[in-house]
Amino acid sequence: MPWNEVSTVTLRKEFIALAKQQGANISQLCRRFHISRKTAYKWLKRDSEGYSLENRSTRPHHSPYKTDNGIEALIMQARIAHPEWSGRKLKRFLENLGYTDLPTPSTITKILQRNNLIKTSSASTQTNWIRFEHPNPNDLWQMDYKGPIHTASGKGFALTILDDHSRYSLGVEIATDMTFESTKAKLSMVFERYGLPCRMTMDNGVPWGNNYTRWSRFTLWLLDQDIKVSHSRPYHPQTQGKD
Repeated sequence: MPWNEVSTVTLRKEFIALAKQQGANISQLCRRFHISRKTAYKWLKRDSEGYSLENRSTRPHHSPYKTDNGIEALIMQARIAHPEWSGRKLKRFLENLGYTDLPTPSTITKILQRNNLIKTSSASTQTNWIRFEHPNPNDLWQMDYKGPIHTASGKGFALTILDDHSRYSLGVEIATDMTFESTKAKLSMVFERYGLPCRMTMDNGVPWGNNYTRWSRFTLWLLDQDIKVSHSRPYHPQTQGKD
């Protein structure tokens, strides 16, 4: 025989029917239905007043911290005009226009969600970047200078070398300048630790290139070590993105 499904409202009606019987023991009924006396009298009062026994919404009738309708409309207009911008950027944009008392970026995001404006970005339609890596370690090294870095001992530059396949940092060597001699000395230390790569790629700046030719003194030195050399496309830093 199948079990009969019993809803919460059905149990409340059963409790009220039993509680209305002459000589009913409310405390005993509370223990039977696993409710408190306060809850029992609440449902008895609601039934006597003719109200529904369904759960009422706990949503407040008034929210003193709700964002002003005018500000909310302003946020939606800005999002429609700039569908790629996040809550943080929209807030800064409106602040730059002179608006004050704006909600936090997270609240702005909730406003966009509530008004179905969160999916206006074209990011979901964009294809993913095609990631590439060479099949073996030492097939290709990436190299670049970072800086200048100002330290207590003076200005310096960080020579960074990365293996393209493993993304292992082969070295972060600090040099006082970016001349051929300094770079050769620092890179030679890395060669002694890890051997020679098949190829190295760099941008077109000093010391690996210049505005006139890619066959710099440093490039010729690498070729003498039987290391192939390649350069990233000008104004295209994505090539050196891993480093």
